[in-house]
Amino acid sequence: MPNNPSYIGHRERIREKFASAGLDSFLDHETLELLLTYAVPRKDTKPIAWALLKKFGSLAAVLDADPDQLSQVNGVGPATAQFLKLIRAVFKKYSLSEVKERITIRTPQQVLEYCNASLAGKQEECLEIIYLSVRNTVMGTEVIASGLIDRVAVSPRKIVECALAAKAPAIILVHNHPSGDASPSQEDIELTRDVVRAAELFGISVHDHIIIGKGSHYSLKANGKI
Repeated sequence: MPNNPSYIGHRERIREKFASAGLDSFLDHETLELLLTYAVPRKDTKPIAWALLKKFGSLAAVLDADPDQLSQVNGVGPATAQFLKLIRAVFKKYSLSEVKERITIRTPQQVLEYCNASLAGKQEECLEIIYLSVRNTVMGTEVIASGLIDRVAVSPRKIVECALAAKAPAIILVHNHPSGDASPSQEDIELTRDVVRAAELFGISVHDHIIIGKGSHYSLKANGKI
């Protein structure tokens, strides 16, 4: 009888390690190896994991990458690329559900985890609205604009119209800076102030505008910009 390929034993060991201890002791490459065992049949996933990390730099960057970028790595086919994107999408939905289950949202920190899950790592700038009830519970979210890396073209009127359509008495604005620097531009500040003024006419409160960078964030409310 021929011996089983060595990777079969490695798959079993890494799954057993996760079953007994979770991911806390896993390094990035081990986490990727484990994920890939569920998407890549009959192959050693270790070299694929290392190749992904070499190309993208980190586990987070791998999960943020587009499927066509992932598919450029040897051993990563379309199905595997979609699987990795699914992991990222599931994390986003989980983070949103965690936010929705909170009784109230009173500080930017309470929504930051969702904001990072939703927008961190995106390669184009996006503007998202978090709709809040009168008790500051999350009613829903909506990405209302996306564009080139250096700007998002959206009007205060559109933002207010979206809030009215959602029947939301309060909102939080969130957008990302793909450059990595979370500091607001003058355009960001002026847009936010225009939205605040326009929303007030309809009894809608703008609780904050949070900008997501790479490993950082900026709250216009906390920094006295609105």
